[in-house]
Amino acid sequence: MKIQDYDLTYNDLNPTFLYVCNLVRTENEVCYHSHEHIEISIIAKGKGTFHVDGKDYPVKAGDLLIFNPGTYHKSVMTNKEELMTEYYIAFTDINFRDCEPNTVPFPDHDFIYSLSGEIKEHVLDLCNSMNKESQSNKPGRYFMLKAYLIEFLVTLLRGQQFIKHAQEGYIFASPNKKYVVDQMIRYFTEHYPEKISLECIAQNMYLSPFYLSKIFKSETGDTPISYLIGLRMEKARNIMKENPALSIQTIAQSVGYEDAYHFSKLFKKHFGIPPSTYKKTV
Repeated sequence: MKIQDYDLTYNDLNPTFLYVCNLVRTENEVCYHSHEHIEISIIAKGKGTFHVDGKDYPVKAGDLLIFNPGTYHKSVMTNKEELMTEYYIAFTDINFRDCEPNTVPFPDHDFIYSLSGEIKEHVLDLCNSMNKESQSNKPGRYFMLKAYLIEFLVTLLRGQQFIKHAQEGYIFASPNKKYVVDQMIRYFTEHYPEKISLECIAQNMYLSPFYLSKIFKSETGDTPISYLIGLRMEKARNIMKENPALSIQTIAQSVGYEDAYHFSKLFKKHFGIPPSTYKKTV
């Protein structure tokens, strides 16, 4: 019997399909939110803006946005004359090679990618097919939706070469992993108030960002981003203890966040109470 060659994943590609929806954006999305699952948005028509992790990004027809777990996002209507038509597809239970479980690798390490040509047409056809199937009552509806989802994911990975960088990175031998992780922790500790790019760190170490995340978690039990967030939250708490009179905005900026609202969300998730409440206890 031939052994299957799983070139994109470690095991069989068997995602859990969660939902698909299609809407015309006639008003701003109310809730600035994140998910525990993966959500992909495809702009079918029009123009607008997405507020993602504290920053605004203009989007247009053909753009695809990847919201991995924990990515805060919100869709904003910016032009009443050119309303956005958006598809949303949500799923979980995937593990692409050299990536954290339940994440989709970013093309060129960005969460927005512009589709074009045949790829764009194929992706939009699949979105339309998923949306129609979701609204039907035909037998085997879930399995058909999963089949469309798998075709959707493989189409993206093939056509846009999402995993190109993961394949090009050098792999350090096991004895060097601890050194790499120690260097990353040292860098986080010294530069946590600054904008930190995993891509830049990876380039300096001749590793792909995806593999870097993998070895960091294997050594620490945590992802680089989660570790950095935890470090920043601890630093913020110490700042509040030393000077509770400082504003939330000032404290947020001192630990690397321009958006005080996003900082407050992370602080509450980490400590269980918002920073405004914590300040009153010190």
